[in-house]
Amino acid sequence: MSLLSVVDKSEKKVLLITGALLVLFIFSILIARSRYNDAPECLPYDKAYENPKVTQLDDKTYQVYAVAQMWQFQPSEIYVPVGSEVDFYVTSKDVVHGFNIPQKNVNLMAVYGNINKVTVKFDKPGVYPITCHEYCGVGHQNMQAQVIVNDPAAAPRASVQ
Repeated sequence: MSLLSVVDKSEKKVLLITGALLVLFIFSILIARSRYNDAPECLPYDKAYENPKVTQLDDKTYQVYAVAQMWQFQPSEIYVPVGSEVDFYVTSKDVVHGFNIPQKNVNLMAVYGNINKVTVKFDKPGVYPITCHEYCGVGHQNMQAQVIVNDPAAAPRASVQ
């Protein structure tokens, strides 16, 4: 006598539906993983990341050491040309902060003693606001910065701060 002959018809349906949902779930995870390959990384801590700066590596590649601290991001304005690829290294000097660039689907935590890294490509000119999405105290609503993406063809030159 086989196991399937002992199982009731309604139980067979439930097992079949559960199996199909499980396959669909695994398939959707694999699709999401292939589409969103630019997941953030957590790097070993180094005090060098506590100094906010923007470094231009070549014409289209930049590194930004973003430091969150009591109600501000440093640097507060980041200038890059269209088509730039920017590596954001994010840390905090005090409490837990958020680092959110909504138009680029960037959502990181800035945590004291930790470095989070994400790479973002800016294909269109404009102003991309950076906001803190973690309540960090009384002045939380003022904690904002921006990435200003210039079109080199339209502007005389793109500057780095």
